[in-house]
Parts: sequence; structure tokens; C-alpha cells
Amino acid sequence: MKHTEIELQRLKEEVSRMWKLVMSQLEKAKQAFFSGDIELALEVTGREKTIDAIELKIDNDCENYIALYSPVAVDLRLVLSLIKISITLERIGDFAEGIACHVIEESGHKLDAQLIDDLQLEKMFDTLINMLSDSFVALESENTKISGRIISKDYEVDRLYHNSLNVLTTYLLQNSGDIRSGLKTILIIRKLERIGDHCRNIVEEIVFYVDAKVLKHGGKKKAEAALANSEKNGIFA
Repeated sequence: MKHTEIELQRLKEEVSRMWKLVMSQLEKAKQAFFSGDIELALEVTGREKTIDAIELKIDNDCENYIALYSPVAVDLRLVLSLIKISITLERIGDFAEGIACHVIEESGHKLDAQLIDDLQLEKMFDTLINMLSDSFVALESENTKISGRIISKDYEVDRLYHNSLNVLTTYLLQNSGDIRSGLKTILIIRKLERIGDHCRNIVEEIVFYVDAKVLKHGGKKKAEAALANSEKNGIFA
């Protein structure tokens, strides 16, 4: 194996390490949110600086790789994608920390359990964790066949997001005493929706690296058309 290939593999391993840590953060943030576990929430907030440090190292190492080896074609696409993916993972980590902070700050001010069920927040969490996990597999295997399915989950997260806002609005109109907690919950719901957007961005970077296709900034219709065309050509399944 060439030295440049070894360095590329090392960069991918750094991103994989960061990815696993961010997935763990999101899973623990979910657990802390539904259980009200303050200690677990504190664990999430305490690991945020580690994620920040890894992101900075990846950024620096990728820049050094470009400067030293002047990669082209697929190697250049990989390095550029790893930089953007690490930045996006760091942002997802920030949102996981924000959810954990909510648990710490709002201890003892939980919303009605039935309302939490009606908001389908657990389904949102699970969908996001699956998106992040499936995207990890796509990058590790350099296989974009599941990309269409992952991106479609972002549309499901958006649907759950808008539905939850309607449910919460109706509830607060009838339970004005819970307005403060309701407003705080809206912030959590928004964080979850943004995580979905970031997961989609990661998938788009993987498609760019592996298939040299640009999906971002095209809007929903353009993305669906690109995915449909790719499925016909055997790129997505």
C-alpha cells in the first residue's frame, strides 16, 4: 500500500472515531431526555470538548494532506468530503449537547407523558440515529446504494417536526400553565429537525465522494429526480 493510501486510511479512521463518538452522544442524549437522567446528561456535556478537538485535528490533518500530496480526482473528493463531514458531525454533537443541557436545566419541569408520546419525539430520535448509523456504513463500505433510503428519512423527520408543532400548539392552547416547558420543548424539536438536515448533508458528501454527483442546494424535487435517475442506473437501491 502506498504511503498516500495509508494516510488516507488514517484520515478515514479519524472520522470514523469521531462518528462513533457523536452517535454515542446522540443515543445518550436521547436516553437522558426520556429518563431525566442528570448524570448521563452531564456525561454528554462533558464529552463535547473531545468532539471539538477531534474535529480540529481532522481539519488540520486533511489540510496537511492536500498541501503535501496534491490529491486529484477521487482522492481529492474524499479529503474534501471528510473535512465537511467532520464539521457536520461536530454540529450534530453540539445539538446532542444542547439536548443534554435541556435535561439538566429543566429537571423537574417535564411535560405530560402522553404529550411526549403524541409528539413522537422517540420516533424522531430513532430515525435520526438510524440515519447517522446508515450513513456511517455507507462511508465505511463506499457504497451509496442506501443513500436514497437515508435521504428519504429526512423527509420523515420533517413530517414529524411539523406534526409535533401542531400537536404542541393545540396542547398549549388548552394548558397555559405549561407554556414555559412547551417553548423549551419547541427548541428540542427544532434541534432534532436540524440534526436530520445535517445527516442528509453527510449523505450528500458521501455521494459526492463515491459517485462524483452533487445533490445539495437542489431542493427536494431536484434531489428526488437525481435519486430516481440514479436508481435506474443502479447507483442507489
